Amino acid sequence: MKKLLNLLFENYTLSEEEAYQIMVEISEEKYSDVEIASFLTIFNMRNITLDELKGYRRALLDLCVKVDLPKQAIDVVGTGGDGKDTFNISTLSCFVLAGAGEKIIKQGNYGASSVSGSSNMLDSFGYTFSTDQNKLKREFDEVGLTFLHAPLFHPALAKVAPIRKGLAVKTFFNLMGPLVNPVQPNFQNLGTYDVKTARLYHYVMQNSGVQYSISTALAGYDEISLTSPTKVYNNSGEFILESHDFGLTTLSPDDIKGGNSIEENSKIFLNVLDGTSTKAQKDVVLANTALALKTIYPTKDLIECVAIANESLESKKALNAFKKLMNK
Repeated sequence: MKKLLNLLFENYTLSEEEAYQIMVEISEEKYSDVEIASFLTIFNMRNITLDELKGYRRALLDLCVKVDLPKQAIDVVGTGGDGKDTFNISTLSCFVLAGAGEKIIKQGNYGASSVSGSSNMLDSFGYTFSTDQNKLKREFDEVGLTFLHAPLFHPALAKVAPIRKGLAVKTFFNLMGPLVNPVQPNFQNLGTYDVKTARLYHYVMQNSGVQYSISTALAGYDEISLTSPTKVYNNSGEFILESHDFGLTTLSPDDIKGGNSIEENSKIFLNVLDGTSTKAQKDVVLANTALALKTIYPTKDLIECVAIANESLESKKALNAFKKLMNK
C-alpha cells in the first residue's frame, strides 16, 4: 500500500483492474486502518475517475452476499455526504412507493457524515437487519419493501465502516453505496450531491441494462430538494426539473432541515407518514417519490405521479407499509 499511496500522492490514477484489485484486498483486510484512511482521503483531494469507479463497483458486486429476490423492483437511494442534514427523505419515499403498490429493495447504511442515514432511522424503530433470505423474501412479498443493510452484504464496506465514522467526512464510499445494491433491481432512482458525480453515475449506468434516474439538486442536495432546480439524468438523456413541474411550490432550506438527533428525525419521519408533518416536509417526499414512479413508468406525467404518491400518504397506505415492515 505504501508504494501505491506514494503514486497516488503524485496524481497517479488507477486502471479499472487496479481499482478492482485494491477493493478485493480491502475486503480481505490486507491493509491497516491507517493505510485505508490515507487511501480514502486521497479521493477527497482529487476527483475519482470513471475507470476507478467502475473497478470499485465491479469488485463490490462480485464480492457481495448474493440475494435471491426478483429484480422487478426499485431502489431509491442517495450518496449522502451533502452536508445538508435533511430528514430521511429517500427512505420515506420508499414507504410511500410501497403504499402505492410498488416493490422496493432498498440498500442503505448508517450515516457517516450526517445525523441519521437510512440504517440509523430503521434501527431506531426496532427494525432488525438481516441477510436471512426467508426474512427478506417475506418482507418483499408481504410488505412490498425490504431493506439491505450494506455492511452485512459487502465485506469491504463492513471493514471501512468504523474508519469512515472516525473520519466523519464523505469519502468515495458514499459514491459506491447507491451503485452496488446486491440485487441490482431493474429500476434505480439514485441521488448525488453534485452534477459532476451525477454525470459519472450516468456513464456507469448507461450500459447497465437498468432503467434509472439520477438526480442532483443544484443547491447541493443528493435528492430533489424543491429549494432549487434539479438536474436529472436518465436512459433518455438529461434535463432540469423545477418545483412547478411537480405542481409544487419552491421551498427554503429550513423547510426540509432535519433534527439534531436521530430521535428528532424519527419524529419527523412518523409525522410525514401519519399526516401531521408540515406541508413542505410532505411535498419534498412527494416530489422524490414522483420521480421514482416516473423512473418505473416513463410515460406517466410527473403531476400524476405526485397524485399517486399523495394518495399513498393520505390513505395511510404508506404508514401501514411501515408498520408491517417493523412487525416482520
